[in-house]
Amino acid sequence: MIAGGCRCGAVRYTLAVDAIPGTYACHCTICQRSTGSSFAHQMPVAEAALAVEGVLTEVPMPTLQRGVSTQRYCAKCLTRIYNTNTGRPGLAIVRAGTIDGSKALSPRLHIFTSTKQPWIVLPEGVPAYPESAPVEAWLRIFA
Repeated sequence: MIAGGCRCGAVRYTLAVDAIPGTYACHCTICQRSTGSSFAHQMPVAEAALAVEGVLTEVPMPTLQRGVSTQRYCAKCLTRIYNTNTGRPGLAIVRAGTIDGSKALSPRLHIFTSTKQPWIVLPEGVPAYPESAPVEAWLRIFA
């Protein structure tokens, strides 16, 4: 089991997976604004593998593709834990920084690099795409 939680400890979760899933960094301006940072470090997981304890606040937001992305935050400290998207049923996008031991994580993919902050230097050998990545690149981060 892999575990994680919010800043204040009111929300904890586990992932029923054998190993920590691959992560990616999104450098789009929407992620920059929603995180208040330069990118979002995220981890796609099967929604069925995610078990959450604690009270979450859900905030549905429209997507550019005319779907809905439902953001889930700790109701107490407002740490964003994960989101789901009507365009990707059954998939949860967990904030990688909420995983216990997150310092061991390194993105396997960078997307929307056309809008990344100019001072960020991407590591050599890690796939990077100016917009979203092709399907085969997404499949590799699950390997």
